[in-house]
Amino acid sequence: MGAVSQFYELTVELIRILSSDEERDGKIAKVQSLLDQRESLMQEIAAPYTPDEVEIGQKLIQLNARLMQLLQTEKILIQKDIKDLQTKKESNTKYVNPYQNLSTDGMFYDKRN
Repeated sequence: MGAVSQFYELTVELIRILSSDEERDGKIAKVQSLLDQRESLMQEIAAPYTPDEVEIGQKLIQLNARLMQLLQTEKILIQKDIKDLQTKKESNTKYVNPYQNLSTDGMFYDKRN
């Protein structure tokens, strides 16, 4: 099996994993491994291409667009979870010690003359 065919198979597998409802940590580990394998295969792909490789290449363009969309969605979900966790942590800190961030200098500025 040629490098283009292997690249195609890895891309299909990535899309399958990203579309599944697996646990996130396991999914990320598998995706990272497959992306590393794809990167090494990219180095092996070189012209001239056979007619079969050209056909697979056309399919790969569409699959790659779908893959990028799924990766972007996963990234947004991870960023949202991180932000929610930071907000929760900040809220918990404020609950434990509500007067922690208050100014203690006691200065008051009166604008009237």
